[in-house]
Amino acid sequence: MKQVQFPFLLFLIFFLHCTKTSAQSPPPSGPTNITGILEKAGQYTTFIRLLKSTQEADQINSQANNSNQGLTIFAPTDSAFSSLKSGALNSLTDQQKVQLVQFHILPSLYSISQFQTVSNPLRTQAGDSSNGQFPLNVTTSGNQVNITTGVVDATVANTVYSDSQLAVYQVDKVLLPLQLFKKAVSPAPAPSDKPKNRVSGSDAPTKSTGDASVDSSDAMRSNHPAITVISFGVAVSAAFYSLLL
Repeated sequence: MKQVQFPFLLFLIFFLHCTKTSAQSPPPSGPTNITGILEKAGQYTTFIRLLKSTQEADQINSQANNSNQGLTIFAPTDSAFSSLKSGALNSLTDQQKVQLVQFHILPSLYSISQFQTVSNPLRTQAGDSSNGQFPLNVTTSGNQVNITTGVVDATVANTVYSDSQLAVYQVDKVLLPLQLFKKAVSPAPAPSDKPKNRVSGSDAPTKSTGDASVDSSDAMRSNHPAITVISFGVAVSAAFYSLLL
C-alpha cells in the first residue's frame, strides 16, 4: 500500500510544480501595432482610417519594432475631427494628408515629464520646423501639456499607451500645421486710412466780384450777339448826333 502511494504523491508534486511554473510565465508579447492600440482604446476611428490610407501605420509599426529611437504620437479623437470645418480633410491632396498625419508624430520618445524640458519648436515627421512651415510648440503647466501649431491650441488629455519604444497621447484637437492651413489664420486686410479727395464748398476756388462781373458780361455778350449789335448802333448814333450839333 505504501509503495502505491509514494509514486502517486511524487506524480502529484511534479504536476503541481509544472502547473505553478506555467501560471507564472508571462504570455509572449507581439509586435507593436498602432492601429490595434487605438482600436482597443476606442474613439479614434477617423485617425485610424487616415493612418491606414496614408500607410503611416505601417511606417510607425516598422519603426517601433525595428528601431531604438522611439516614437511619440498625438492621437486626436473622433470628436476632435468632427469639430473641424466642413470639408477640411476632403480639400487636402493625398500628399497633404500624409503630412497632416506625420505632423502628429514625433521621431523621438517623450514622457509627460520630458515635455517640461524640451526645446521648441519640436521636430515632427512632417518636416523641419525651423523653416516655419511645420512649427509645433509645447508648453507645460504642472502635469498638463499644451500644444500650439500656429493654427490651433490643443491639450494632451491623457496617455493612451506607452512602452519603451512608443508613447501615444490623446489630444483634444486635430493638430493643423501652418503650412497646410495658413489661410485659416490669414489676417483680414486693414481698412485704408487714406482720406478720399473731396472738395467742400469752403475749399472750392472763389473768384473776386470784379472777375465775376467781367465773366458775367462776357457770358451775356457771347450768349446774346444781338446785344452787342445794339450797343454798337447806339454808339454810332451818339457820335453822328454830336457831329450835327
